Formats: sequence, C-alpha cells, structure tokens
Amino acid sequence: MDPPVNVVRTVLGDVSPGELGRVDAHEHVFLRSPELPGAEFLDPDRMQQELTEVRASSIDTVVDLTTVGLGRQPRELAEVAVASGVRVIAATGFHRDAHYRADHWVHRASTEAMLEVLITDITVGIDGSDWSGPFPDATQHRAGIIKLGASYQVISPSERRRLEVGVEAARRTGAPVAVHTEVGTAAHQILDAISAGGVRPDRVVLAHLDRNPDPDLHAELCDRGAHLVYDTVGRVKYRPESDLLALIETMVDRGHGDRIMVGADVGRRQSLTSYGGGPGMAVLGRDFLPRLRRRLGADAVERILVSTPAHFLTLDPKAES
Repeated sequence: MDPPVNVVRTVLGDVSPGELGRVDAHEHVFLRSPELPGAEFLDPDRMQQELTEVRASSIDTVVDLTTVGLGRQPRELAEVAVASGVRVIAATGFHRDAHYRADHWVHRASTEAMLEVLITDITVGIDGSDWSGPFPDATQHRAGIIKLGASYQVISPSERRRLEVGVEAARRTGAPVAVHTEVGTAAHQILDAISAGGVRPDRVVLAHLDRNPDPDLHAELCDRGAHLVYDTVGRVKYRPESDLLALIETMVDRGHGDRIMVGADVGRRQSLTSYGGGPGMAVLGRDFLPRLRRRLGADAVERILVSTPAHFLTLDPKAES
C-alpha cells in the first residue's frame, strides 16, 4: 500500500504539512536509558505540564525522537498531546550502542524481526509495551520518523546493522530519518551508509551538529542534501548561546538556511521544569527564538521553524510499499 501523498504522520494521525506550525525538531517526551541512570522521565502528568509550557512558548509541534526500548509510552504520548495542544511526531528506530544493555534483544534479534518492528510502528501502531513483551500490544498511535544512532567518530558493527534496518524501513515506508551523531562526528560516513541503502540524503536530518560547530563541514553535508538539526539550545555548558546564533547566521548567509532545523533535545529530568529543573523544554520558543528573530529576521526564522520541517517531515510518496 502506497504512503499517502503530502501528509505528516503524528501520534494522533496524519495531518497536512501546513498544519504543523512552528516545529521543535528534537525532543523526548518520555525517556529511560541505561546510559542516563537517574535521569529518566516517564510521568504523563509532569510531561503534560512541560508540553503545555512549550505550547505557550509559541511552539506548535514537537518531534519526539525516543527510539525502541527507551521508554516510549504511545498511549500516554497521545494523551499528553491532546491535553497540551502540541502536535507530537513519534519516532521508531534504534539508538547507538550505549543506550542498550548487553542483554537487550536488539543485540540478538534478526534483521527481519527488527525490520518488522519498525514497519509495524510506522504503518500499524507503536507497541504499547515498547516491544518489551511478552506479547505484542498493538496501539493505533503510529510513528512518523525513524531515529538511528552512531558512536563517537565511528559506526560500530552493531550500529551499522541497525542503521541498515532503519534505512530499509525508510525506503519501504517513506518515513524520514534522523540520526544521532556523537558530538557531531562521523556525519559523512552516516550519509554514505544511508545512501548505499537506497535513501536519499535529503530524507536525512543529522542531530547534534552544533556540538561540532564547523561551518565548512556543515556546508559539505548540506551540499550533499542532508538537513541538520541544531539541538543543544539552552545547554550553555557546551558553548555560549551567542555561538549557536552565530553558527546559524553563518549557515543562512552561505545559502543553507533551508537545510537547518532547531530543537532543545531535553534528555534528562534535571533539565525539565516539571521536575523542578531547568531550562525546560520551552527554552527554544521562550528564550532562543526571540534572539534568533532579532538576529536573522522573521522570514529566515519562519523557514527554519516552519517550512523546512514541514517539507522534511512529509512522508515520501515514492516509497516502495
């Protein structure tokens, strides 16, 4: 069955790209990972509060890039989306090695089984137990993007196997692909692997490139067709926010403003206002966008927040199945 034409798949159903409004292109609404002990956030009431603040900050849509096995709760995700008024695009896919315990099934499952998991999440509904078993728990809440991951400077053999599964799922379903780059490394290798699997670079967004703020590298990746999401907004431990503003301005001035998206990627409870931390998921709309608008003007910010994500997140009708 061919993917529908000109739709974005949200957790509450398919919508037209024009309905997304302003998009925060990288967040996590629920998350639990062995890589982040003590940082998990799984409380629907708190996350409803968090997303309500996001909506009040002028953000309309959040892309939730939590992958298989890391705390996805599709029913609760849908409920939080309804209650907060924020559209949520849920992910399927597999993260880098560090986020899975040695005994997790992703290390021993066949490629056919992993592919079935991803395609089911996209075309039928995300498993209610996040594929933790012992039996399937089908929901109607479907994923609209595939998230994958690589390690620092390399794609490990197990990551490459999962990446190949994710690329095949994208090829069959038309879903876009997001890839975690560790500190912005191995980006060209990731694009090479994805292209070898039959998915075009323009269907890919590379995360965390602002952790490696090299505009020449970023321009090379954009010239290949890739999108970049600068997603450490609010995390000044990495660099002053003014450096990120300057990087975005440089990329816009070099003609790549239509390849850039932004997000806050809040991945620890200590960073959420609903858990008593900060700066909160609303930092993008509340604090960063006004500064970006003053620096670039409204038209450039509209492209980064609205038109580029709407185009990228639309399912590809040329998919094979």
